Amino acid sequence: MNIRSWSWVIVCFLGTVPIAARAENPHASLKWRLKLLAVDSNEGCALADFNRDGRLDVVAGRNWYAAPDFVPRPVRSIDDWRGYVDSNGDYAYDVDGDGWTDVIAGSFVPTEVYWFRNPGKEALMQGKQWPKQLLVDTGATANEGQALHDIDGDGVPEWVVNSWKKNSPFLVWRFARETRTVTEKRGRKQVKVERVVPTMKKVVINQSGNGHGLAFGDVNGDGREDILCGTGWYERPADRIFEREWTYHPDWEMHASVPFLVRDLNGDGRSDLIWSKAHDFGIYWWEQLAPAASGKTQWKEHLIDKSWSQAHCLVFADIDGDGQDELITGKRIYAHNGHDPGADMPPCLYYYKWDRKTLKFTRHLIHQGQAGGGLQIRIGDLNGDGRPDIAVAGKSGTYILFNEGR
Repeated sequence: MNIRSWSWVIVCFLGTVPIAARAENPHASLKWRLKLLAVDSNEGCALADFNRDGRLDVVAGRNWYAAPDFVPRPVRSIDDWRGYVDSNGDYAYDVDGDGWTDVIAGSFVPTEVYWFRNPGKEALMQGKQWPKQLLVDTGATANEGQALHDIDGDGVPEWVVNSWKKNSPFLVWRFARETRTVTEKRGRKQVKVERVVPTMKKVVINQSGNGHGLAFGDVNGDGREDILCGTGWYERPADRIFEREWTYHPDWEMHASVPFLVRDLNGDGRSDLIWSKAHDFGIYWWEQLAPAASGKTQWKEHLIDKSWSQAHCLVFADIDGDGQDELITGKRIYAHNGHDPGADMPPCLYYYKWDRKTLKFTRHLIHQGQAGGGLQIRIGDLNGDGRPDIAVAGKSGTYILFNEGR
């Protein structure tokens, strides 16, 4: 199938009383300008050039926002659901390969995965909604989050879903095509016709595991990227990775962010974990030690920050241009409708700089008081000044944080 490669950006958020993170240095911190795009309870967003004018735009739930003015333009209708919007993520990808970037949407409880077809130049100018198309009914509910991630390196990403339910199958969905009977409008009539349409095919990584948290990285140093979840990790086979189950290692128990991160922080050749308690206080890095005699991975915990809560997702990106990635995160506002510890504390966004000499992170303020992180933090140059900006969507609204340098 002719599916184009895509570029995706990143996700998360927020705060209370510092413990291990060092205080902000106002002389070294970046400056940020806040722009409000919309106020609703949507918590997902993505960046892409949707109108093909050479500039990055924002999509967030019901609307997309074209650069440079970023005023709302319609994409779809979404129902409110028990304090949430019935959507848990936006993903930009050219599903049908027509050269126009579409939107794939996840959801918490519904089992269907839909994509919204970019209607092209004229319809975008007229502000028309994007046609809704079913990709697949997964049959799986309790979806905490997902990722579009190219597991096999063929240039086409897979749809990787994390469930908050432990001991549920870990599934990956691959893009494919199938013939379906669809209803089309011809004049004033609705007619049924057969069409070859995009779909997804299921791959079972393992029948066990899962649990709140999702990451990708080489855990055991064999040169192959593994998949991590809240209860452990899945060891990638040497070959035929979509034809066999991956070995599941139940090496930990964490209620982790989606995503959390895998990186060798201290340069000892072993991958470490950077994770947060998604619905509580605490951001940590776990230093990987030598494995036990049994082969089980072993970890030493280091606190990064415990002064604010609900850092539901983490991302690495070089936002200050020094060639080293910063850890970016923030508070997911009312993640459980106000029932999480620290839920009533103010919204905030931070970035943390890593120092390999001291093995510590230094915290820097991006924003406090209005913008908080929902389920995704996306990073890209949105105003063309060469500096990476941040887009977030949460229950206090959808925002752009323009990076104004030092």
